[in-house]
Order: sequence, then C-alpha cells, then structure tokens
Amino acid sequence: MKSIGGLMFVLGLGSFLLHYMGMEFKLLMWIDNWGPATGTAIRIGLVVVGGLLWLIAGRQEKAVAAE
Repeated sequence: MKSIGGLMFVLGLGSFLLHYMGMEFKLLMWIDNWGPATGTAIRIGLVVVGGLLWLIAGRQEKAVAAE
C-alpha cells in the first residue's frame, strides 16, 4: 500500500509540474481529455490520495513493528 501511495504521489506531482512545462507522462496523457480544470483536479487528487495512502501505510507498518 505504501508503494502504491508513493507512486501515485510522485506521478501526480510530476504530472502537475510537467504540465506547466508543456510535457506529460505517457501514462497520464488522458487526464486533460475533459479540459484543463478537470485535469488539474485529477492531478491534485493523485497527490492528495497518494500522500494519504503513503502516510497511513507507514503508520500501520510502525504499529505492527512495535507489537
């Protein structure tokens, strides 16, 4: 779960930065099909959800290790 969250965070943040430089990840080229506002919302969603998954999974790993 932690690796999936980290991947989503990195792809979302990277896509956000690359978009403003006129580039895009091939995996995420579909994001702007519904317009720039929706594309930005999807990118922000990837960053937020990925970050939350990464944080929650990291806390769960620490809790299991402490037992």
